[in-house]
Amino acid sequence: MTPIELVIFDCDGVLIDSEMIAAEVEAQLLSRNGYRIEPQEISERYSGLPWKAILMEIESSAGVPFSASLIDEAERMVDERLAREVRMIDGADRAIEAITRPKCVCSNSSGERLRLSLGHVGLYEAFSPNIFSALEVGTRKGKPAPDVFLYAAKTMGAATGQTVVIEDSVHGVTGARAAGMRVIGFTGASHTYSSHADRLIEAGAETVISRMRDLPSTIDAFEVWSDAI
Repeated sequence: MTPIELVIFDCDGVLIDSEMIAAEVEAQLLSRNGYRIEPQEISERYSGLPWKAILMEIESSAGVPFSASLIDEAERMVDERLAREVRMIDGADRAIEAITRPKCVCSNSSGERLRLSLGHVGLYEAFSPNIFSALEVGTRKGKPAPDVFLYAAKTMGAATGQTVVIEDSVHGVTGARAAGMRVIGFTGASHTYSSHADRLIEAGAETVISRMRDLPSTIDAFEVWSDAI
């Protein structure tokens, strides 16, 4: 038996149903600026990446230049929509309450957005002060770099091999695995797609769930399942 010392939650797409909101804004801005793309395609290809990284990747692959002003414009538009529309993932509050192990949040979102969005759905206090923005702590490298996960484990005094991460994106799973952590994939948000679970498993998740009510028992099971790392 390997005890679980820390549970790390991603935020967008795991605690709050926000990925499709962001994808709709991003698709609108990209299409307006010469690169036509649908929100679902953004979700499938780029979920888990910061907006700036998405712009850079599209510029590199498609040769379409974008104005730097798109970075601030997207942030503003997403924040406005999150304030009106974001909802908690069904059952997240009950799952968090049932998990008695130390827990935290690791996200590519800014600290201010995490405060506002988690506060809006009533989850901020469940994690505060252990809420880590990848772009604001440690090396400030976003996922899929493992840095924010390593920073969180060190801060909370947990061994990486005894840490479980809940992630909805391939980039997040990749980063958690690179940190030497075990991963539960999650496909219960509105941006999920037909091959979502398969892609999370291929990236390194040991199992995938689609309902938050299954999370506490899955974490318990990880203590007796053989470690796949």
